[in-house]
Amino acid sequence: MPKKILIVTECFYPEEFKINDVALSWKGKGYDVDVLTLVPTYPLGKVFLGYKNGFFRKNEYQGINIFRVHAVTGYRDSTVKKIFKYINFMIFGSIVAIFIGRRYDYVFGFNLGSLTDMLPAVVIRKLYKKPTMFWVQDVWPDSVYAYGFKKTKMLSTLLDAFVKFMHHNITAVAISSKGFESKLEPYIKKGLKFNYAPNWADDLDMDMDPIALSKNQKIHFTFAGNVGKVQNLENIINAFCLLPDGYQKKSQLNIIGDGSNLIFLKKLSNNNPNIIFHGKQMREDMAKFYKASDFLIVSLINEPIFSVTVPAKTQTYIAAKKPILAIINGDVADIVNDNSLGVCADPSNVELIKKSFEKCIDMPENEKFKFIINNTKLLETTFNKDSIINNLTSQLVGYND
Repeated sequence: MPKKILIVTECFYPEEFKINDVALSWKGKGYDVDVLTLVPTYPLGKVFLGYKNGFFRKNEYQGINIFRVHAVTGYRDSTVKKIFKYINFMIFGSIVAIFIGRRYDYVFGFNLGSLTDMLPAVVIRKLYKKPTMFWVQDVWPDSVYAYGFKKTKMLSTLLDAFVKFMHHNITAVAISSKGFESKLEPYIKKGLKFNYAPNWADDLDMDMDPIALSKNQKIHFTFAGNVGKVQNLENIINAFCLLPDGYQKKSQLNIIGDGSNLIFLKKLSNNNPNIIFHGKQMREDMAKFYKASDFLIVSLINEPIFSVTVPAKTQTYIAAKKPILAIINGDVADIVNDNSLGVCADPSNVELIKKSFEKCIDMPENEKFKFIINNTKLLETTFNKDSIINNLTSQLVGYND
């Protein structure tokens, strides 16, 4: 009988996250894989076409059974609904976990955002003593404060107790960024070791013909991903608009994606003809945009938690084999600088961001080519997809009570 794995995750196919690849890989290795998740709504806060919202739904994806529970909608523009979204899966997912948890050999929590979403996995661990592992993509409680919640004594006490409870009731933990270790160490149980499992690069078909981003030849800067407040696009647009006319005329800032801050950013750009919003694009078409770009932008606001966060797009940009403009501090800046992958700038300093744009626009082709060569080396080592999934697998199934 094949071993059974339950994946607990806030998001799953058709939402596009690394956990989809993990599930398919485990299925291909002969495991029985089920997923406990929400009805898909990310990133727009609306139920995807072809899906119905409800307390409990079940469907299948390439032989993987998916148990879906009710999703809160409209959270993109409402803090109250966002809080309810955090609580929603914690409650409904845990109810389902009580009924289905006994049948699995292993439980794997993809901790994409809110730690509350991992409670169903912990419920199974507490009730049925199943080996349970988290793959951490975002660190609580730090990220809660970074997203705007005031750090009061009461909130801090409650969050610290909750985070400690969660991390004391798992058998293994993997972190997507090395900087997470120092943030999580006060909360984990004694003897639990951190396993470094970074996000890998998406598979990109870079043989596709590039899309025409402009009528005239320009230096193209491209940001792709969620367009929220923490992505720091406000400072990026302000810096780009400060460029002298000569630089602006020979460059273009492309913003691909959707999110809660999109309308504000469009107003901020003030119809600048060299700032183009392309909207959300299909994942399989992104290679066309990357290939047409000269520099790919990764950015986050200047908060302590984000200095130890490596957005998944970082590895995708590396796979695109383009120079990176990293408007971010900490781990990502270290990756870019230590491996000579591109140019870095302080995310809180608009003037320095402007100068980084100028540096990129003036950069000779031979210097850009050096960055591209270094991308290839990282893809074959640190960010190799098969090696990372094998690492996660051995950590999950290698545990014995």
